[in-house]
Amino acid sequence: MAARHVVVVGAGIVGASAGIWLRRAGVEVTLVDRAAPGTGTSHGNAGVLAACSMVPVTAPRLIRRAPGMLLNRDFPLFMRWAYLPRIAGWLMRYLSHANDTDTRRIARALTPLVATSLAEHRALATGTPAEALLRASDYAFAYADRAAYQADAYTWSLRAEAGFHPVLHEGPAAREREPALGDGIGCLATVSDHGFVRDPGDYVALLAQAFTGMGGRIVTAAVRDFQIEDGRFRAVDTEAGRLDADACVLSTGVWSKPLMGKLGVRVPLESERGYHIIFKDAQGGPSLPVMVASGKFVATPMAQGLRCAGIVEFGGLEAGPSRDPLALLRRQVRMAFPGLSAGEEVEWLGHRPAPADSLPLIGEVGASAVFAAFGHHHIGLTAGPVTGRLIADMLTGRPPAVDPAPYAPDRFRR
Repeated sequence: MAARHVVVVGAGIVGASAGIWLRRAGVEVTLVDRAAPGTGTSHGNAGVLAACSMVPVTAPRLIRRAPGMLLNRDFPLFMRWAYLPRIAGWLMRYLSHANDTDTRRIARALTPLVATSLAEHRALATGTPAEALLRASDYAFAYADRAAYQADAYTWSLRAEAGFHPVLHEGPAAREREPALGDGIGCLATVSDHGFVRDPGDYVALLAQAFTGMGGRIVTAAVRDFQIEDGRFRAVDTEAGRLDADACVLSTGVWSKPLMGKLGVRVPLESERGYHIIFKDAQGGPSLPVMVASGKFVATPMAQGLRCAGIVEFGGLEAGPSRDPLALLRRQVRMAFPGLSAGEEVEWLGHRPAPADSLPLIGEVGASAVFAAFGHHHIGLTAGPVTGRLIADMLTGRPPAVDPAPYAPDRFRR
């Protein structure tokens, strides 16, 4: 189809990217969100353009290890136990993919979305104010020693299949590469051809500013419903009124689930609650993004200071932040970077959209003229520009550069 006017619901990185690529193709676009661009989950991530992050969490052996992870107070996985009955069905489907065959299939499908992330972000942001917030860098993975690195051999083998091969720095060489590391880290694996964003929230806000400069329109309002006639999208109902268009892009992360239900697609989607702490005006932190393997968190130098993001908690959308995940994150940060000092600490909790099969939903829902573009789990910022371009290709009739088949939302149609 070749749409003339598209409503994009959701002003995060995916929505902003889709809006810009559609405007570049000459399509009229209205971007609608209940909050300002870049203030949701797209603000709260680790900021890494994680090109080698194609391996899903559901790797082999996860089922056997999961109970111990949940009961270990020093492992960054938490469950609000009162929420377990509500998540049990999703969790069973999620864990069913924790095998070699599915892991390899998922990794192959995610690779085109992430592997060229820095180049895709540059293509999106070049010539806009957002360009100034992009940085090219290595991405470092910090381990206690070589044995801990080798314990991740399965994941590294899949990264190698996608063309990512680490350089190892051991012992004194690890601290020479990154002086901020503590003595408990004796092996650093660095991967080239990555990057990060100095302020993800401002980055998306500046992209949205560029979008309006191209003639795009932004409406700040909550979306209430779709108007569907004869099986085709006609309009979005918002608290600010009805928005008519030829097509709609749904990119509101985990909040996309109820709207998809109105189209007959029951998405097995849960919130993976993620935390971060910004150590403002930090001294003694790393000079590049570092994934600390023992704590499963990423430390990224940003404009405000050092942002440390990670921790997984299952507990739904309604509960407020828990104290234990933040306490664990602080302990892990202090062990990894013992010389870190900061003037102030800012906490954040957000909601990563986690589909049960670890693959985002990208593409048209049936023949409804509603296009899904959500469910990116941990790779939303990384894959945002590719997803936006792919959606724009579909809506303008251009041959897509990425095969969209693995992400088809109709795989969940009732």
